[in-house]
Amino acid sequence: MSTEFFGKSLSGPFTIPSGIVSTAVPIIQYLFDHIPEVGVITTKSIGLEPRTGYREPVLSQYAPGCFVNAVGLTNPGAHQSRETMEQLRVPEDRFLLTSIFGGSIAEFVEVAQILAPVSDGLELNLSCPHAKGYGMAMGQDPEMVREIVAAVKAVVDIPVIPKLTPNTPDITLIARAAEAGGADGFCAINTLGPGYTSAHGHPVLSNGAGGLSGKGVLPIGLKCVREVASVSDLPIIGCGGASSADDVRAFLDAGAAVVGIGSALVGLTTGEIGAYFRTLAADLDHGSNKAESHVRYDIDMTFRPVSLVENTRICDDIALLTFDRKINVQAGEFIFLWIPGLGEKPFSALTDDPFSLVVIDVGEFTHALMDLPAGTEAYVRGPHGIPVAPPEDARIMAVAGGTGLAAVYQIARDFGRAEIFAGARAAERLYFLEECRQVAEVHVATDDGSAGYHGVVTELLRERLQGMSQEERDQLVFYNCGPAPMVHAAIAVQREFCAPGQIYSAIDYLTKCGVGICGACAAPDGQRLCVDGPFLQDNPHE
Repeated sequence: MSTEFFGKSLSGPFTIPSGIVSTAVPIIQYLFDHIPEVGVITTKSIGLEPRTGYREPVLSQYAPGCFVNAVGLTNPGAHQSRETMEQLRVPEDRFLLTSIFGGSIAEFVEVAQILAPVSDGLELNLSCPHAKGYGMAMGQDPEMVREIVAAVKAVVDIPVIPKLTPNTPDITLIARAAEAGGADGFCAINTLGPGYTSAHGHPVLSNGAGGLSGKGVLPIGLKCVREVASVSDLPIIGCGGASSADDVRAFLDAGAAVVGIGSALVGLTTGEIGAYFRTLAADLDHGSNKAESHVRYDIDMTFRPVSLVENTRICDDIALLTFDRKINVQAGEFIFLWIPGLGEKPFSALTDDPFSLVVIDVGEFTHALMDLPAGTEAYVRGPHGIPVAPPEDARIMAVAGGTGLAAVYQIARDFGRAEIFAGARAAERLYFLEECRQVAEVHVATDDGSAGYHGVVTELLRERLQGMSQEERDQLVFYNCGPAPMVHAAIAVQREFCAPGQIYSAIDYLTKCGVGICGACAAPDGQRLCVDGPFLQDNPHE
């Protein structure tokens, strides 16, 4: 089917709503290059100044396919966003819709002026239900909506599309006001709410409440699109709970020109998202309804209690935490540790029985873990990510720095035929080596020479690889985990001797939701660490 949208013949009739998946430039470029069914790419909402947003948890699942989120308008600010967006290569049949927000009319105008030159259109976030002073707070006032739209329209020459809130008694009043201000189209709807979820007697979201999305909001989304279409002939992007071709047809019948698919993408790998959209487009062409079979209604975001048994300090900023029970995690997967009131962070499990993890003091959450007393009740969700699967005849070479040893120890333990290269600044920062020696050949390097090889671990790795025959090197599979500089150095050495297909790496990218929706863990090639990894195969073209 052909979709005309503000002068462009789109390659596909879909968008991914703001704040979902397409939140980083590498992901956006991947969608442009590989998933033509998504004709409109919508960015994450961008404001004038950088915002860190809310602490994790930022997403909670209250029923299969139904979510509450409060990310807090996290963004790098308009100027930095423009710098990165200038790198995008936008195909002729695609439309880049940049979502913007502001705390005042003047802020909306300034952000619009900064970002319009790198955008095909601007979506005005007048509907976020959980960020105080932004979004819905403005979008419920018809006169304010008219003034914001008019002010932005006066300074840009590209389409302006306000995103409308469903949290209003009469959405048609807001739509009429936006059109009176010069709106070129609408996006309906943003999340409902705010709503609230709890687990074990505690609010899950760090913000306490957030916007509702997913299957449960579909009837509201359809109702709102139908009502807006009844009072305006402007193009409408319809979204809210769509996951099947029948849902898409319902939005089109209600008056939408483009349909947004959001929560249905939870848990899908990058490849699976492509397959989903291809099936969805084929469904529309053939009158079928098969795409929903791709949706992951089996995603488990339940929190399970664990109790801290022992907190062992390795050195000033490294601790080993051991809990009271076994957890279900395969080599390569990761979990989230949640402490209500403090937040949650992802960790590789050092051991699964009993569950233990290693912590480096790098922020508010990990700093609190340094002195966490025995007996503390915490909660675990997961596992998340994709387990590793080395070939049966492979010899594993695991390279670890920092807490990376936790990610590779279980690989060596479970698959055997392994060598572990552990690097640290000094001997006092090394841990768990005796346990590693029971399952693998261990090579140690310290920057100061206080233990093992005097130098960085990648130099030790190069020496080992130089001493191997090409036949031996062809059997190797590498698993690298640790800080980005160390991992990149390890990859550079490994590329000297082996093929990219033998190299897998997990870099400490920021991971927030764990199910692929927020895009915080974007890798340079557009993959998302939490669903495509955490161990990603080497891409020499990055």
